[in-house]
Amino acid sequence: MIKKPVVLFLCTGNSCRSQMAEGWLRTLHGGLVEARSAGIVAHGLNPYAVQVMADAGVDITGQASECLDAHNLDEIELVVSVCGNARESCPVLPREVLTLHVPFDDPPALAREAADDEAALACYRRVRDEIRKFVAMTDFARVCAG
Repeated sequence: MIKKPVVLFLCTGNSCRSQMAEGWLRTLHGGLVEARSAGIVAHGLNPYAVQVMADAGVDITGQASECLDAHNLDEIELVVSVCGNARESCPVLPREVLTLHVPFDDPPALAREAADDEAALACYRRVRDEIRKFVAMTDFARVCAG
């Protein structure tokens, strides 16, 4: 059996953007790469992120909010930081690992000004759809292969 390249999405709290990216990668490219996510800290799964992903047909309830140090970094082929804080706070990786920075807006920050739950969910849906587009358009297996 051929080992799939491992792609790790990194965010500050591993609660929303990185979780959505992991879910999309598993759904759209899971046969070619292994999807993981982590944070600088672990804040738990954001319930709005879980809801909007379910609305799009992607179940992320089985994913765990984990810190970066919970992963064997020697297995990681590509680290994709999805927020500026994660990019700036990322620890030194043990070997040269391909990194990519693709910043997405922070749905909880966008939703702070929302008038109600539906308006808050609209913020999450927008970012969810932006992440889906990025994941769908990226050939992660090719990127990992160099």
